[in-house]
Amino acid sequence: MPSPFSILDSRLDEAAAAARSSGPSRPAVLSVWLGDLQGRPRYEHDALAPHYAASTMKLPLVVAAYRRAVRGELDLDAPVTVTGTFASVLDGSPFELDESDDQDPDTWAAVGGTRTLRELAEQAITHSSNIATNLLVDVVGLDEVAEVLRLVGCSPTTVVARGIEDAVARRAGITNTVTAADLGLVMAAVGRRDPALGGDAVLAPVEALLARQVHVDQVPAGLPPGTPTASKSGWIPGVSHDVALVRPEGEEPFVLAVCTTVDLDEAQAAALVAGVARDVWDAEHRAQVQA
Repeated sequence: MPSPFSILDSRLDEAAAAARSSGPSRPAVLSVWLGDLQGRPRYEHDALAPHYAASTMKLPLVVAAYRRAVRGELDLDAPVTVTGTFASVLDGSPFELDESDDQDPDTWAAVGGTRTLRELAEQAITHSSNIATNLLVDVVGLDEVAEVLRLVGCSPTTVVARGIEDAVARRAGITNTVTAADLGLVMAAVGRRDPALGGDAVLAPVEALLARQVHVDQVPAGLPPGTPTASKSGWIPGVSHDVALVRPEGEEPFVLAVCTTVDLDEAQAAALVAGVARDVWDAEHRAQVQA
């Protein structure tokens, strides 16, 4: 009898082929990593392929912010001046975010005023706020984000090298890249309260933020209704990712990361990721029955 995961491989190949046929301008890449909270993979499908990070880069950024706060280097309740103008990491030249491309009217309403670091972290995760993210990057520092990635064992492929919409840096080849496997490692570290990242003091509040995520149309949408999740998604045209820490009642927790680079619109791409999550859940539970 074929294993559930070999059947899943075939289904994922078919899904990637279908996405490719719908948008021939570039190859479709569909990556999956399923693992336990120790970071040990239970299933992988093209999990080391690089993808543009989109908003998944906000996960290690917020971990870095809480690490610095627990070390006493930052005060999460300190006010930060809110602006939509930032300096490029390449040459310091100014660039502006587009409010219409963001999902965070609350922080945009504070331009010229202040928000606390705690509020910015909340908005960066729960509403995937771009303006809150760039404000955090300026305070927390990209070196701190790189240290989070290093401590959990991410590959050199996964890099957070600039803020959101830094076009000058992007044109120079400075970008943010992830793999499904590396996103899985970061989220697994959150779930197990990795001491290297500061343990419960850092990671319990981060998981609480992730559990308040309002964008739940990808991995959480593919799981049985009511399944507890803490997740961070990311999407731009042609890219749709999600990484979720899943704590099903009566079962061992796990992490599922799905990254897609496909020429589909936002709703279609989200449905693709949700469908992958559903197929992974089904394969995992069929495998448990066979065992």
